[in-house]
Amino acid sequence: MLTSKSTVRKLLIALLLVIAFALLGIWQRHLLLISPWSIGEPPALLVAQTEISAGSYWHDDYFLIEPIDSQTIAIGEPRYAQQNYSYLLLGDEAAILFDAGPGIRDIRSVAQSLTDLPITFVPSHFHYDHIGNEVTFETVAVIDLPYLRERAAEDSLSLTWQEHLGNGEGFALPTLEVDEWLLPNSVLDLGGRELQVLHTPGHTEDSISLLDLSSGAVFTGDFVYPGNLYAFLPTSNMADYLVGANNLLRVVEEDALLFGAHRGPDPVIPRLNTQDLKDLREALSLIRNRQLQGSGSYPVSYPVNEQISILAEPRWLQSWRSEYANQP
Repeated sequence: MLTSKSTVRKLLIALLLVIAFALLGIWQRHLLLISPWSIGEPPALLVAQTEISAGSYWHDDYFLIEPIDSQTIAIGEPRYAQQNYSYLLLGDEAAILFDAGPGIRDIRSVAQSLTDLPITFVPSHFHYDHIGNEVTFETVAVIDLPYLRERAAEDSLSLTWQEHLGNGEGFALPTLEVDEWLLPNSVLDLGGRELQVLHTPGHTEDSISLLDLSSGAVFTGDFVYPGNLYAFLPTSNMADYLVGANNLLRVVEEDALLFGAHRGPDPVIPRLNTQDLKDLREALSLIRNRQLQGSGSYPVSYPVNEQISILAEPRWLQSWRSEYANQP
């Protein structure tokens, strides 16, 4: 009888340990998922392409300059594994650098070579491949969200691992010295050109897009671009993604062009349109209502259209609650 009780006790302890480790694994799933990818340093540079689009030119052996119009310049990093694109947006009196890549090379000097205007750096979100890391800027502006303000002592914002994710490529957690806080829906006046700040959460909680009020063009960061949209990362949220899509569709024109931050398989600026954004909203609604099936286990891939897919967590881990659902 004593042996039987001892055996049961051991089995219960073993079961509790299994449950505890399972819960710990779920809680730390993002760290467990990303750690195997970690190499501790930036990936080797890709071979420079020999064919580039008309009007484009190499700034050096790394940065590719691709003018969109007289006031909008895409700065590509096609030799970096993630194929980043940042955008220099010019007005008559000031300029915005929207995103800054991973900082393998100094994008600030590139932007300064393209304009004499004072430049404000605005990150679309805080992932390491967008904030420039050790590249410093004279003026930095970020989205004004309550939880960011609360922890930014004297406007010094130290990023968390979940926001940054840079340890996989050897980037230390940075601290941003914030010069300007951008309220959602506020307007940046560059002199003769106005950009509306749109909160577009989903890929991350802090993601923003910029709407050019004159041309109707939208600069979307990682919210939407040709390829796989990442909605399974630590600060990703499926309900937020739907909020972000609705926020954009409330203000974009039917024929708007959307410029993303990573290019797809074709060696061109990552460009989409309003219909792609509508397709994204429709796909998110279908996933929420269990009417769209995905493939794979983790992450699960859901088709949006021929150009876009969403990589999400398994359905039982997806969150369809958003604190931003009722934002103005």
